[in-house]
This record gives sequence, structure tokens and C-alpha cells, in this order.
Amino acid sequence: MEIGMLGQYLANGVMLGTMYALVAVGFTLFFGVLDVIKFSHGDVLMIGAFTGFTVYVGMAGISIENPWIMLVVLLLVSVTSTALLGSLIARYLVLPLKTAPPLNTLLITLMLGTAIRETVRLFYPDGSNPKAFPPLLPRASMDLGGFALRADSVILVVTGIAVIVGLHLLINRTRLGLAIRAVAQDEETARIMGINYTMIVLVTFGIGSGAAAFAGIMNGLYYNEVNFGMGLLLGLIGFSAAIIGGLGNLYGAILGGFLFAGLQTVGAVALPFASAYKDVFAFGVVIALMAWKPTGLIAERNSDRV
Repeated sequence: MEIGMLGQYLANGVMLGTMYALVAVGFTLFFGVLDVIKFSHGDVLMIGAFTGFTVYVGMAGISIENPWIMLVVLLLVSVTSTALLGSLIARYLVLPLKTAPPLNTLLITLMLGTAIRETVRLFYPDGSNPKAFPPLLPRASMDLGGFALRADSVILVVTGIAVIVGLHLLINRTRLGLAIRAVAQDEETARIMGINYTMIVLVTFGIGSGAAAFAGIMNGLYYNEVNFGMGLLLGLIGFSAAIIGGLGNLYGAILGGFLFAGLQTVGAVALPFASAYKDVFAFGVVIALMAWKPTGLIAERNSDRV
């Protein structure tokens, strides 16, 4: 294979890995603080992407044309509103089922995801068809020996990694992060120490949902398209990444995201009809790894949780 083509695949893999890691982090945070799997997470991501698209349409309608202003505003509105949605889901659907069997929470979030998806399809204007997401980032590229390095891809990867680093610092270097880790490790002791358990759960669900919205905007900017079903695959990949990395472990979620993207890249390079089989190859390897390491590549310890 030509060096240029290999570089292109590598750049795509890093981009996808960053996106998947942001989605997987949400699953890990939810499981860490409440021991739940929130299967509506991918569809919440889709809501974040559609919110950003709607904000863009609104700004275009009032003749705001500066792409950087549009990008900042749609990101702020999308991440904030989606974080609020995640907190509302936690408050009114997940927390009331805290003492119920885990299957109940799994089922209600699965049904919620379907309801969100179908609501967008049926009631968003022309919601059943893909929407052309605006190319707000610079589209210039640099030729590196047959490999075209796109400016928008570099900006997205750098920004996505910065968000991941920011989440790491938030969890490990702040009082809020200390409270989140305390709740994840021992809820009862955290309550005794004066931590507002409900507030920490709501904030954590907000953080995870906001990160998913950011990943949804990244996906829209990279592929220049959003659609009502985009959360299905991204949610499944994010959940798989969290599981294979070690559910409940922040670093495992990040590792799992980049691993899944790496498997897709290898599948695209090594297999015939690459684009058709890369997801099959990636999920097949993940299934094999889960059979080999059921606890994930980074086994969870209570001290490592979240």
C-alpha cells in the first residue's frame, strides 16, 4: 500500500477514535455512578447533532455568516441543552428505578432511545432524510507525500483530544471530580461525608451527555451530514468501546474507543470490499476479545472506578 494511502487511513482512525472515546466516556460515567447502562445515549448524541444543525439554520436565517461565530454558538447551545437533557433523563427516568432490577433501567432507556429517534423522524421537518451539515471549518489541505492532511480534521482531532484531557482533569483534579469518584466507589460513605448524591448523579449524566453532543457535532462536521439514525451505530460502538476497555474505567473507555477505530482501519486496509466489511471485522474482533477478557482490557477495581 502507498504511504499516502496508509497515512490517510491513520488520520481517519485517529479522528474516529477520538469520537468513539467521547461516546464511550459517557457510558463509563453512567455506569460508574449509578451502575446502569443507558441505551438511549446514542440517540441523545443524535439530539445534540440535530440541535447544532437547528441552531445553524436559525443563525443563517438571521444573516449571521461568520463560520467561527456560528460554530461556537451551535456548540455551546448543543452541548448545554444536551447536558440538560441527560440530567433530566437521570432525574425522572433513571433515579426512580435505582432500586428496581437492572433490566428495567435497560429496557426503559432502550425504549426512550427509540422514542427520541422516531420523534425526530416524524416531527422534525423532513426528519426522515439526512441533513447536510454545514462545513464551518477550513477545508484547506496539505499534501504530505500523497497524503492530503485536511485542516478541518486536524482541528477536530485536536479539539476532541482537548475535551478528553479536560474530562480527565475534571475527574481527577477537581472537587467535583473527587465527589464523582467518591460516589462511584462507595455511595453510602459519600452520603455520610455530606456529598449530595442526587446532584452528583445529575451532573455526571449531564457531563456524559454533553460529551456525546460534542461527538455528534464532530461527526456532522467530519461527514457533513446528520440523520435521525446516526445514534444507533455510534451508540453501539461507544458501548462496545466502553465494554472492551473495561466498563467503569475512564481510561479503558478512551482505550476502547481508539481500539475500535483501529480495528475499523485495519479492516478497511486488509479486507476486500473494505468499506462493506470493516464494521463486521471490528465487531468480530471485539466479540473475540470479550470472550477472552470478559472484564475488559483494563479490569475494573473499585479504586479505579470512574
